[in-house]
Order: sequence, then structure tokens, then C-alpha cells
Amino acid sequence: MAETNKLSVEKALKKLQRDELRESGTEQRDEKMEAMKSEIRRMRAQRSRLGPPSAKRD
Repeated sequence: MAETNKLSVEKALKKLQRDELRESGTEQRDEKMEAMKSEIRRMRAQRSRLGPPSAKRD
């Protein structure tokens, strides 16, 4: 039979907490990115409503 590694309760809890922190950090970053993307979309729409497109210089 294969050996199984046993963790103490304290180490197991620390590992679970560390995994939860990583997930929450990723979720927060994703929420911030989505908010920034929607703000960019809003600003682009506002800019297109406010004036004519600017001429590009060659």
C-alpha cells in the first residue's frame, strides 16, 4: 500500500487559509479589472458622443 502523508490539524488549517487568501485576492483583482474595463467603455462612449473624431496627423 502507498503511504499517506498526514498533516497536523494546525498545518491543515493554515494551508486552507492560505488557499482562501489566494482565491480572494484573485477575485478582488478580477473585480477591479472588470470595473476598469467598464469605465473605459463608458469613457469611450462619452467621448464619441461629445465631439467629432480628431484628425490624425501623418
